[in-house]
Amino acid sequence: MRLKIGTSIAIDKDYTENGEKYKSRVVDIEKDCIMIDYPTQLDTGRTAFFIDGTQLLVSFVDELKMAYVFRTEVIGRLNRGIPMLQLTYPGDSGLIKIQRREFVRVESPLDVAIDKDGTVHQLVAEDISAGGMAVNLARASLEQDDIVTATLVLPFKNNSINYVRVNARVVRVWEKEGRPIASLQFDEIDPESRQQVIRLCFERQLKKRNE
Repeated sequence: MRLKIGTSIAIDKDYTENGEKYKSRVVDIEKDCIMIDYPTQLDTGRTAFFIDGTQLLVSFVDELKMAYVFRTEVIGRLNRGIPMLQLTYPGDSGLIKIQRREFVRVESPLDVAIDKDGTVHQLVAEDISAGGMAVNLARASLEQDDIVTATLVLPFKNNSINYVRVNARVVRVWEKEGRPIASLQFDEIDPESRQQVIRLCFERQLKKRNE
């Protein structure tokens, strides 16, 4: 099992509009479930009390420095000397790997606004990862090594929409089926925004897998 006792985890409370972030630690593992310390909110440090059935998105880094994410649900509470939350665990087969240098890329058309030197272009991203994206240039003009600001529109399966703003660099301009495409690398993206992109990629991967 890639998840070990003592592993620190980051928690994104799923299906919420404000994208609350939490941290915790795995304190015990049983078949098909894990026990964690009561999470604390990153912004306030306050302890969170999730009711049974709360949907969560958990990410962690294993002993080999590989990052993973999985969806889980609160199924109970235990007290074995310390209060714990009990979460479902899908096992290694249910984990989505997030490679550090080359994040998993998913095909997912997304609206994106690219600001280059004060001129904003409304474009469509053809695929995205937590490390970058490819955009259909249409009538926009971008060149290799251009520095731009991108505003991404991220639609989630619960019908909520998040807007993420990142600084990016054009690493390549190429053609796909006769259409000009620009590959962008995210140079500056805050951890919360990156987690939102990871969440979107996870949902798209899960949907594709289920299909």
